[in-house]
Amino acid sequence: APRVIGVFRSQRPERALPPLGLELWHVGDPGNVGTLARACEAFGSYLALSPGCADPFGPKALRASTGSVFRVPLGDFSPDGAVALVARGAPPLAELDPSLSRFVLGSERDGLPEDVVSACAASATIPLAGPAESLNVAMAGTIALYDWRRSRG
Repeated sequence: APRVIGVFRSQRPERALPPLGLELWHVGDPGNVGTLARACEAFGSYLALSPGCADPFGPKALRASTGSVFRVPLGDFSPDGAVALVARGAPPLAELDPSLSRFVLGSERDGLPEDVVSACAASATIPLAGPAESLNVAMAGTIALYDWRRSRG
């Protein structure tokens, strides 16, 4: 049976958020949250979680993040002025206004609800060349961060 060996309060230093960020809406899989924290660290981004997201400090998220969750700035979820990443029906990511640097990703099963999409400044999709219907949320977030960095040299 699991045993509690300690209880502690995590104190993270206050830091200014970089312009590049991922904001997650109800992403419930801790492996995806951890993987996205790792991508955020790799691309110099912040991470924001809505209520209903998996705990980024849970064992599976920590394992997937390889400790990145302790180094990535954590912001408050706010879709205002961000880009909603949707599976279909939006312009390709490459056609976005380059000043837009915050991406909102939805839950694994349901994506983003219409009220969150409409609160965003724009919507974009990642065009797929193969028969897959959509990408895993961790893959989509990583591609968005990479594409933003690549387009800025």
